[in-house]
Amino acid sequence: MIDLESGAVLAVEAAPPAAARGPLDVSVEAERLAAVGRRVAAQEPLLPLVLPVPAAAAAASPQVPALLETALRRSGRRPRDVTLMLGADLAGLGRPDVVRAVRHVRGAGFRCAFGTDVLSPDLILDMEPFLFRFSPETVAGLPGDERRTAKVEGLARIGRGGGVFPLAAGVSTAEQLAALRDAGVRLGSGPLFADEGWAPGVRVRQIPEMPVRAGGPDLNGGPRVSEFIRPPADMPLDAQAQAVLEVFTNDPALNSVILIDHRERPAAVLDRSRFLLAVTGPYGHALHAGRPAERLADPPRTIPRHAPALVALREAGASGERVYDDLVAVNEFGQVAGVVHVSDLISALSGH
Repeated sequence: MIDLESGAVLAVEAAPPAAARGPLDVSVEAERLAAVGRRVAAQEPLLPLVLPVPAAAAAASPQVPALLETALRRSGRRPRDVTLMLGADLAGLGRPDVVRAVRHVRGAGFRCAFGTDVLSPDLILDMEPFLFRFSPETVAGLPGDERRTAKVEGLARIGRGGGVFPLAAGVSTAEQLAALRDAGVRLGSGPLFADEGWAPGVRVRQIPEMPVRAGGPDLNGGPRVSEFIRPPADMPLDAQAQAVLEVFTNDPALNSVILIDHRERPAAVLDRSRFLLAVTGPYGHALHAGRPAERLADPPRTIPRHAPALVALREAGASGERVYDDLVAVNEFGQVAGVVHVSDLISALSGH
């Protein structure tokens, strides 16, 4: 799995095991999947793993993900670093079976993903998988097939709105890559990046350069956001204002505190000046100290950590009232990677 912006390898997905013949035998299916897990964990000890699991098997019994979890722990892998990709047969299951499959996967501590885009949007939103996959057949229609383009754009937008990451499988051309980027898809796999025989540790192909749009400035040159990232000060979304006040008091150089959700994604940002003005003003401490700090927060302004610095500076300038607020740099999964001071960007890009 590749980050379609930076070309970084984010995870290794195992090839699905050969389908068993005859009626589903839960014990046999569990052992087959555990063997795949052991093999991939031995080949790739560091990167996150994505393991395919037939949706019907996961729905049939919690034994399937449970045995896989045991096998991976013996291989030194933690379930929270592993995503179980429910297969395309998910589209043929009834909603109760889908709910059961997701519950079994999460009950064993794994992240859950949907290996198909043949699902109703409400199911994606209700089940909140970690990611869902556009099939190679869907991706093959980009950018010329208007129906498939609309499908990708629509589902990608729905996924992003619900915190679910779309993944494009079978990416084979630069034109498909450009269309996926335009649709907001950040994750992909396919022959454009590596041959079918790729193995962990082997280099992947460099992401093709995307042409600059006619009439627009080239924002892709120069330094990247990653060069300006500073360590973040983050707290849970339900943090009390008094706790945030103590953080600001203990670090006079701190510009902002980021409130994060249960997936470590930025949910809100507390700017130092505005927060202290509210809390330390007349009656401010009595009004706010014992209440959630989120009440005094602003929406985060996020920027991918590998984005060009010029893009980040343009993002900062898009808000007339918050031009100098910190930008929140996020990794490929939308999680907090650090903060970027706009003053650092201005200083570097102006040559000072």
